[in-house]
Amino acid sequence: MGCAWSSSPSPSPSKREQRAQGYEEPAVLAAETSFTVNEVEALYELYKKLSYSIFKDGLIHKVVEVLPTTAMDPSSKTACSRLIRLLGSCQEEFRLALFRTSKGANLFADRVFDLFDLKRNGVIEFGEFVRSLSIFHPKAPESEKTAFAFKLYDLRGTGYIEKEELREMVVALLDESDLCLSDSAVEEIVDNTFSQADSDGDGRIDPKEWQEFVKKNPASLRNMSLPYLQDITTTFPSFVMHSEVEDYTGVSK
Repeated sequence: MGCAWSSSPSPSPSKREQRAQGYEEPAVLAAETSFTVNEVEALYELYKKLSYSIFKDGLIHKVVEVLPTTAMDPSSKTACSRLIRLLGSCQEEFRLALFRTSKGANLFADRVFDLFDLKRNGVIEFGEFVRSLSIFHPKAPESEKTAFAFKLYDLRGTGYIEKEELREMVVALLDESDLCLSDSAVEEIVDNTFSQADSDGDGRIDPKEWQEFVKKNPASLRNMSLPYLQDITTTFPSFVMHSEVEDYTGVSK
């Protein structure tokens, strides 16, 4: 962890833009996550595009709206879609902002949104956005990725993954990917997972069993690392116009 920057004075007030609700300083977020200060600033450019796409309040909402076709320029639309598609996070404001389409309710999308919504108030603030995305950073600890994936499948928050929960999530993931498998094929996936993970045979997977399963099956976390996040500063170079870090040089965390 750590960042280095020059001791140049802070930018004048005229350089500071009006910040969205829930805005937190990049230096603070960088110290708490796997991102550098400049990466956090670039993420703010992405966040603004998403949070102002429907309601103009600087927050990402769970809503169903119609988005104008001119909401994003083509390059930003492509860049954002790559990131959010990899995340699989297709809540309405994400989905409509990037793809101008809505498939309706989806369990996987709901679950990802809820896990990003750390304050449980129905919106995602900038700090929540960065802290949650940090889990998907290639340099984030595997333990964080494992814990997030467990919460994703623990739909009812009981501290265990049960067969029905896993079955529901498999179906939701297939639906989000526009894939179709027979009920028997889905059941086979669920049964195979439990035969490997449920070591004590009690019909549910606890956190320790999940950790052991992930160690033996690292592919189960393949969607938990997004190399694209390391290129966020080149995807959204406009952060430089509002940067509060002068002559910054990032130090790998």
